Amino acid sequence: MKKIILCLLVSFLTFDITAQGLDKSYKTLDLALAGGNGFSPALSYTKMYGIGKSNRFKLGYGVRLTSFFSNSSTDFRTAPAKLTSGSASFAALFAEDIVANIDTFRLKSIQSNTLNISINLQYALSQKLEVGFNIDALGVAFGGKQTGDIVSVKNKRKFIDGSTQSTASPSGLNLLLVSDSDIGGLNSELYGRYWVSDKIGIRAGVSFLFVEYMTDKNVKVNTDDNNRWRYKSLLPMVAVSYKF
Repeated sequence: MKKIILCLLVSFLTFDITAQGLDKSYKTLDLALAGGNGFSPALSYTKMYGIGKSNRFKLGYGVRLTSFFSNSSTDFRTAPAKLTSGSASFAALFAEDIVANIDTFRLKSIQSNTLNISINLQYALSQKLEVGFNIDALGVAFGGKQTGDIVSVKNKRKFIDGSTQSTASPSGLNLLLVSDSDIGGLNSELYGRYWVSDKIGIRAGVSFLFVEYMTDKNVKVNTDDNNRWRYKSLLPMVAVSYKF
């Protein structure tokens, strides 16, 4: 028992000594690359602030430019939470999809860009190793126009002018709300980072990406008009960080 207590005490002291060496705050420039059903580079600036005496937990803000490219046919689905789940509030997170309200808009290629303010949370396991999560909160989306087709086999809906084809472009406003209530293009990451030196770190994890396009034409769904379409993608991600 004495040996166990001694080992625990040594571990605790080591843990505390390591924590004392953590930065109170720091800034990073970061280049991330994510890929799968498309290719997504992201360039970000982040400022992190330590919370508490140990500085293990950090909270920060950032600015991130994210792009998404795809040359393959991609299906976007009806975006507004009011249509997909019947509620544009926190309840949308738990509500079942209303299948009868959901259509598909298919694009042959995608080129979308977002510039967003991000929220960042992080915890240091040691001086070298961190785990964290970040998510875009507010910004703008931009990119070239594309032409796509509405695919509504079950509901047989068309655009209001009777056609099945429309031009579309990335939605202008990005806003983090809750689940399907979100507006526009948003990026979030769950990651681990290892600092190979005082300045250079390597991150790896996953990127959860929302890409949203708005068509020039509307689709009538019951009494509502819709022109917003969303694509969700979970992509493996690697990144290089520079601390200053």
